[in-house]
Amino acid sequence: METNVKENLSYYLYYPEDYQDEPEKDFPILLFLHGGGESGDSLVTVKRNGPPKLIVQGKKFPFLILAPQNPNAKKWWNTRAVKQLLDSIVDNNRIDKKRIYITGLSRGGGAAWEMAVQYPNTFAAMAVVCGMAPLPYASWINRKMPIWVFHGEKDKSVPFSESENMVAKLKEMGYEVIFTRYPNVGHSAWIKAYETEALYDWFMNQELK
Repeated sequence: METNVKENLSYYLYYPEDYQDEPEKDFPILLFLHGGGESGDSLVTVKRNGPPKLIVQGKKFPFLILAPQNPNAKKWWNTRAVKQLLDSIVDNNRIDKKRIYITGLSRGGGAAWEMAVQYPNTFAAMAVVCGMAPLPYASWINRKMPIWVFHGEKDKSVPFSESENMVAKLKEMGYEVIFTRYPNVGHSAWIKAYETEALYDWFMNQELK
C-alpha cells in the first residue's frame, strides 16, 4: 500500500463544453505537465504554454485537461503526488478510464516519460515535447501505448539527441512512435507541437489496450 505523498498541488482543470450537456457520458482526460519555467505558486504561469495557453486563446478541446503546477522551481516533478491528484480527479468526474492521456514539455516531458514507466497501465497514449528521456526507460513502458515525440533540432537546453536516441531505441523494440523534428527550432518546440491539430485528433483515437 502506498503512503500519501505530502505535496499540495494546485491545478487547473478544464471541462469540454458538452460535459454538462451529456450527464451519462464518460470523457477522456489529458494530463499536462508544464516545464521548469512555469513552476511556483501562481497558477497563472501554467497558462503560458501548451494546452492551457490555447484554452485562454479560445480553443475548445473534446476532453478534460488536468494541468497541475509543480510548486518547486528547482525540483523535479513529484510524480507520485501527480498520480494521486490524477486518480482523485478521475474518481470525482465522469472519466473514461481507458482514455487517460499524458503530455509534457521540457521538465514536464521528462516527467511524462517517468510516469509512463511508473504507471504502465494508466495511459492510453503519450506525447512528449523536448523532454529528457533516459534510454533504460524504453524497456519499461507499455509496449501497446502509442507515443508521439516532438523536439527542436537546435535545442540547447535539452539536447535533440535525447529524443532522437529514445525514439530509435523504441522503434528498434517495436513500439509505435511518431517523431516530429523541427530543423530550425530551439527549446521552444512546444509552440509548434501544441498547435498541431492532428495531435488532439490522434489522442482521441487512442484507447488503453
